[in-house]
Amino acid sequence: MHIAAVLPKDAPKPAEPDEEPQGRSLRRTIIAVACAILGLGLLAGSVAGTWLSGGDENPDQAAYETARELWHTAEVGTLFPRTLRGEAAGPGDADRTWKRIGVAGDGDCRRAFDPNLAKALAPVGCERLLRATYADATGTHVTTVGMLFTKAGPERMQALRARFADEDLGERKDLLPLPYAVPGTPAADFGKRQRASWTVGVVTDAPVVVYSVSGFADGREVSDPQPAQTAVRAGQTTAPAQAGLGHDAQGIADRIESKLRSQAGEAAAEAGGVK
Repeated sequence: MHIAAVLPKDAPKPAEPDEEPQGRSLRRTIIAVACAILGLGLLAGSVAGTWLSGGDENPDQAAYETARELWHTAEVGTLFPRTLRGEAAGPGDADRTWKRIGVAGDGDCRRAFDPNLAKALAPVGCERLLRATYADATGTHVTTVGMLFTKAGPERMQALRARFADEDLGERKDLLPLPYAVPGTPAADFGKRQRASWTVGVVTDAPVVVYSVSGFADGREVSDPQPAQTAVRAGQTTAPAQAGLGHDAQGIADRIESKLRSQAGEAAAEAGGVK
């Protein structure tokens, strides 16, 4: 930040540095320090604000790379909190609460997606995959949520998001994520045939794909899964919609993406020198 001071024509000539009165020197020093702090604060606020607002503008490359490292720099509990609360996130604007019941070890993307979804995501690569499974407060619904940290830059992420939108890939029933079953929990029998609703979201201001897939905790099979964006609409009569499984999938994915953005904003600010 550069601040220019314009003096009137009849102003006296400024004193030479070694002649400057002590009080004036101190005031100028204080002003300079204040301006420097203000400049850093504005910079950090701008960087963090971009992440938190979810804007689609090209992020700063350094901040983008910082977000890519979150899979191993952020604490599990900050990316996948033990409890997620969704005010008005259920059918009829009912409040929802989800409890984390298992976290998978970080790994690659093998056996995480249906083959066609894996193929659709291939252009952005797989740096690392994080997954966790949640159960609703009643223990009758289970949802796996994941974050695919890609190897791609902003342009490829934007291209992938555009393709998902243009070709309705998020609604195709042959492009579903796979669940993460957790032994000894309500999600012990959560497999391919139990998938009831899902969502896949391509984040463009971070190299991440956030997805979720939900099902019944009793292990019942679902022959006709429904994308969350459809299941949450009023008037839907399918089993996933009536049970609120679309709301589970969408609500959990939204909150995990929000946690990701928050962590990315904080990490970007710290990397920029603001503690």
